[in-house]
Amino acid sequence: MTTLPQIEHIEQLFKQNSKFTDKEGKLFVPKILESIDKIDIDLVKLLMADEKAKEQFFIKIDDVYVLNQNDLIEFFTMNEYFNHSYTSYTNKIGLIKKDNFIKKFDDVVLAFPYKDCVLEGGQTKDDDKKSEVFYNSIISRDEIDRLLEPKVLTNIKKFDKDGEHEVEEITENDNLIIKGNNLLALHSLKKRYAGRVKLIYIDPPYNTGNDSFGYNDSFNHSTWLTFMKNRLEVAREFLRDDGVIFISLDDKEVHYMKVLADEIFDRNNFIGNIAWESKTKSQNTKTSFNKLQPKVEHILVYTKKTCRRFNLIKKGEKKYPEKDTKGNYREYPLEVMNADGVRGRSSMVFKIEGILPPKGKQWKLGQETISEYMKRKDLFVRDEKIILKMRPENEIAELTEPFWGLFTKDIGTAESAKKELTQILNSDKHGFETVKPIELIKRLIFHTTNKNDIILDFHAGSGTTAHAVLELNKEDGLNRKFILVEQMDYIQDITCKRVEKVIEKNQQGSFIYAELKEIDNFKDSPINQLNKNMQYLPISELEDEEYGISSKEIAINKKFYGVEDE
Repeated sequence: MTTLPQIEHIEQLFKQNSKFTDKEGKLFVPKILESIDKIDIDLVKLLMADEKAKEQFFIKIDDVYVLNQNDLIEFFTMNEYFNHSYTSYTNKIGLIKKDNFIKKFDDVVLAFPYKDCVLEGGQTKDDDKKSEVFYNSIISRDEIDRLLEPKVLTNIKKFDKDGEHEVEEITENDNLIIKGNNLLALHSLKKRYAGRVKLIYIDPPYNTGNDSFGYNDSFNHSTWLTFMKNRLEVAREFLRDDGVIFISLDDKEVHYMKVLADEIFDRNNFIGNIAWESKTKSQNTKTSFNKLQPKVEHILVYTKKTCRRFNLIKKGEKKYPEKDTKGNYREYPLEVMNADGVRGRSSMVFKIEGILPPKGKQWKLGQETISEYMKRKDLFVRDEKIILKMRPENEIAELTEPFWGLFTKDIGTAESAKKELTQILNSDKHGFETVKPIELIKRLIFHTTNKNDIILDFHAGSGTTAHAVLELNKEDGLNRKFILVEQMDYIQDITCKRVEKVIEKNQQGSFIYAELKEIDNFKDSPINQLNKNMQYLPISELEDEEYGISSKEIAINKKFYGVEDE
């Protein structure tokens, strides 16, 4: 068993002081934990004198270094401390109250094995089931930094209505389709697109046992949660403050994902759960008599920070049939509501022209609003009822359809979307069973985006999101941009081919295709001995002649990543 370099380094550091070892020279962890708790001077000096330890266990505030006790305690209290994958969480999944000894905030959160780890998830084929190393965020920091370093882009080409073209540079106006591990692709794209994406839509593996998520470890459920947590944490950095994320799920994982997403995006930023009627046909199997027939799937909706105004479907205009010296208006009898309900307010019970609302009721409009109508002389009494003159300049004149949290089968089902994909590709051999309808994704994009907004989908699948963006742009001319990431090998034969066909049909739109550069091993690096999945070339080795990157691609990468010539 080979210990990870960071563990060995920290162990040797603490062994330099006999205060932290026993008689046999082994680390005396209880004494170390006690010293951390007391912020022992010898311990602080020991860590501050070592650059690696200083970087890992201290937070710099202005010119002052503050010891991060939580990280240091977690380092010495890991479960399975000497067993290739490290986690401070027990091998159970559920809600916990954070440990008081570790001095964390007193929140209730979702705990699961390997939550404090990074799972690369290197699967590229549906039948490529693999058991992977979980890199702990505290003790495997070197490996994680290397893993998540931006990767070289290669095989770069552009597609438009006239076919395939060479690329000189990737500009702000280009749509992108990236082939490669989506976690690594996100970290590669982060510097350029962080804080710029308006909408993220993902349709991740549902972890049903029948989909593309099938890693052969004993914690399949927690593996899925770790897989999703790693990706959602970095995805959040892409969103604008008013950005929105939609996460498609079925009944199996939606409730766990809700708690996990509350932690990542903050439960106060939860907008709602859209139910989509995805199926109309029942399962006629032996087991269908023993279970509920699934009919809907879920789409969890979060914003990053700011509550935003959704675009709504217009149904028409309000009518203003009355007219006076100031112009057209409509009459609105002021309504009342229950005063003892959730929205009950004593301040909403007041006299208007000497009239009070009925007992147990309150006005629907407050005193400040009513005062504005009275100042404009747009309020009068008729038959003991308060009548307001509503004018087009003082209200939204459009009649709109609400953004309902329910999409019925009329918008399309998984069955109809599968047929649609078959027609587009002119083949039923695509292998997709649960495709999302174009109209469903178009509706999400319509409600949440405007001109030139960027849409990100890092579980691109068959390319429905790009298809929807292109169709919607053709309809309203708002020139939205898409970024798609897919790591499965079908990306060229299905994802790209579909988008190419849409561009050809519409005679407008384009995209740049690129791949994360794959390599057999990292030159002069022991990391490849630990995980053979780490097979992408980091940007720091872009110009190493061993990897044969062309001068043209070197120039494109440098410009894309903002790398200066030495």
